[in-house]
Amino acid sequence: MIIVERSLYQIVGHGRSEQREIGVTTVLREMTGRVAVVTGGNKGIGFAIVKALCQQYDGSVYLTARDTTRGTNAVKELEKQGFKPKFHQLDITDDDSITKFRDYLRSTYGGLDVLVNNAAIAFKVKATEPFEVQAEETLRVNYFSLRKVCTILYPLLRPHARVVHVSSSAGRLCNITGKALKQKLADPNLTETELDTIMQEFVDAAKSGKHLEVGWSNSSYHASKIGVSALAGIHQTMFNADPREDIAVNAVHPGYVDTDMTSHTGPLTPEEGAIAPVYCALLPENTEIKGKYIWFDKTLSNWK
Repeated sequence: MIIVERSLYQIVGHGRSEQREIGVTTVLREMTGRVAVVTGGNKGIGFAIVKALCQQYDGSVYLTARDTTRGTNAVKELEKQGFKPKFHQLDITDDDSITKFRDYLRSTYGGLDVLVNNAAIAFKVKATEPFEVQAEETLRVNYFSLRKVCTILYPLLRPHARVVHVSSSAGRLCNITGKALKQKLADPNLTETELDTIMQEFVDAAKSGKHLEVGWSNSSYHASKIGVSALAGIHQTMFNADPREDIAVNAVHPGYVDTDMTSHTGPLTPEEGAIAPVYCALLPENTEIKGKYIWFDKTLSNWK
């Protein structure tokens, strides 16, 4: 790229050369700049995470959202507050959307430094959809789509990258009853493929009405977030053997927050809910906090 630009400089003369050299400088700066991405960033905790990263992170911060209008409106709101986030459409349930975003990050920045997996759904207590429908859709979005985002974007992670899986207090084994199920999920040698199977078995059990019998609770949200908590440890084990040094993956319980998801019943503000996720996103180089489950007050907790 630089050689082409400099060749043009010699051909077109001095007047054009200054513009070309400025262009090269801009490209180099972006390709070497740090970049952070937050999924589901247009409202609630995700919006607050983007805002906090704009304040604290030395690099570009991307607010991503499934709906372009809502995402761009969220960016405009932050711009009114004096921040400068960037926007890119990202639907975590759509392979093409994730792939397009990956290609954009690769061509624009050459990599990725912070990934906050925040996007998720939860059916209301009064939801009328059958439990098997809730189970399949909740796991599809909260677990399997998060998995898909990681599979597609992880090759972009640079050394010292930070990954945050936003889990929940629901994502702990104390929320289910099955002893054998807990043992499987707590196995330190559990793999992604094995966890995928366990998550799919929950969906299948929900469809057959046997999910309680095999040790799950009556909450598809609990199941999905247990999967997310487990995934952090699995991913950390993978990165511990990766040639890219010091990549940290952690799961975080952001607290019970006043958002649409909680029907605005949580006592914490979205800004307070963003504290622990942002803490994990900004962990210093060579941190020992890897593959952990972090409580909303930034203390180490245990999901197992």
